Amino acid sequence: MNFFLLLGTLHSFVRWIIVLVAIVAAIKFALGWLSKSRVQKVDRALMSAFSGLVDLQVLLGLIILLGQGLLIAGVGFPLNRIEHMITMIVAAIVAHVPMRWRKSDAPTALRSNLLVIIAVLVLIVLGVASLGGNRWL
Repeated sequence: MNFFLLLGTLHSFVRWIIVLVAIVAAIKFALGWLSKSRVQKVDRALMSAFSGLVDLQVLLGLIILLGQGLLIAGVGFPLNRIEHMITMIVAAIVAHVPMRWRKSDAPTALRSNLLVIIAVLVLIVLGVASLGGNRWL
């Protein structure tokens, strides 16, 4: 099996894990924020898992982009792939913003984590849309 085909399959699989973790985290943060509960270890773990998975996804994407761009002589890097990568790098940066709220009060931290999850998902949707076609199937 082609190395880049395997990485592409892994890249595609990881996106669904990101969506699943994002849904679980968003529900957990929303319920915690609305019920004014404390920040728990599971909240930190969910945020860490989410940001780590986004980092992994960006790394896989970079390897695919650079590998294919260098191997396919004369083709270079299509603009839509560059736009996709830039958007995803920004999403990864935003996913790490909650580290700034580590010592905030619980409602602020939970609300902010929820907003970061939503912002990253919006960036991911925009980044995937820049590729064109129906990439969500």
